[in-house]
Amino acid sequence: MGLDRLRALEYFVAAAQGGSFSAAARTCAVTVPAVMKSIAALEASLGARLFDRSTHGLVLTSVGESFLDDSRPALDSLSRAYEAATASNRRESGTVIVRAPQLFSRLILVPAFHRFHSAHPAIQVDLRPLEALQITNSDGAGVDLLFALGIPELVDLVQRPLAQTRLLVCASPEYLARHGRPQKPRDLNEHPCLQVRSPEGTVIDLWHFGRDGITENVAVSGYLVSESRDVILEAVLQGHGISRFADLSVWPHLVSGRLEPVLLDWSSLGPPVLSALYRAPSLRQPRVRAVLDHVAGMVRDLEAQCRARFPQAPPGGKSSGVQLRPGRMSKRVS
Repeated sequence: MGLDRLRALEYFVAAAQGGSFSAAARTCAVTVPAVMKSIAALEASLGARLFDRSTHGLVLTSVGESFLDDSRPALDSLSRAYEAATASNRRESGTVIVRAPQLFSRLILVPAFHRFHSAHPAIQVDLRPLEALQITNSDGAGVDLLFALGIPELVDLVQRPLAQTRLLVCASPEYLARHGRPQKPRDLNEHPCLQVRSPEGTVIDLWHFGRDGITENVAVSGYLVSESRDVILEAVLQGHGISRFADLSVWPHLVSGRLEPVLLDWSSLGPPVLSALYRAPSLRQPRVRAVLDHVAGMVRDLEAQCRARFPQAPPGGKSSGVQLRPGRMSKRVS
């Protein structure tokens, strides 16, 4: 029996047990189209339908029920044989290639991977920068894992949301002592707000806030715009102005007190989701799964700590993402 047919049997059993193609895709760590294509090919080779669709999901036909009863023991036996044959080769070792935004890498991933190394000394992490806000398929070429703020629309990568970040408006304590704290969003017009420009040339300069069902939009301005979030962060740390950051990306500076959030009684609308992206076969490698599980667990912990330490007001409206001043092209937050 060929590998394609074995894979189709695996997808078929998972779909029958889960009641849907999407459940099978999650179980087998592949895409829904891959499951549907394999099962369609299996049905064609058998010359019979295995599933009927209903409002409640997939329903096995009579042929499908018989085929499931005959297939499941064979697959279980093959699975046990595979586990036994690979048991001696399960040591998590080798190199995992990771791409992530530089600010997130420097402040979050570098210390995380230092701790990871203690538990997995045979795994090497090759950490590479990810700068583009609009991620393309080429960004995933030759990479095991991508970590991105926002969920890019990539059809050939599995996307796993890890945490919901929040956008915090921050300044240094020294800056706030000299210039005062903004009490409401429009007070930002009295402060230099340092802004990020995307590699595509987009300046993110229209900030959205919500509270108690009210939305306020502020077109911020300042003397410094940079494509590098590290540059903007360093300027804010030196007391040169105010900017806005995803909370998880600057968590160490929030904990140390070098960054102080303001306007916590308002919520910044349109915060990006922190996601992991990967090709399904990559996650079958123990070393890749170990890295992803470690980062995912760490991020969940940071998210909970940040919520507890810096509670924010519930948002007052909806925003599809960061928008720009009239006359400039809109871009998704990253």
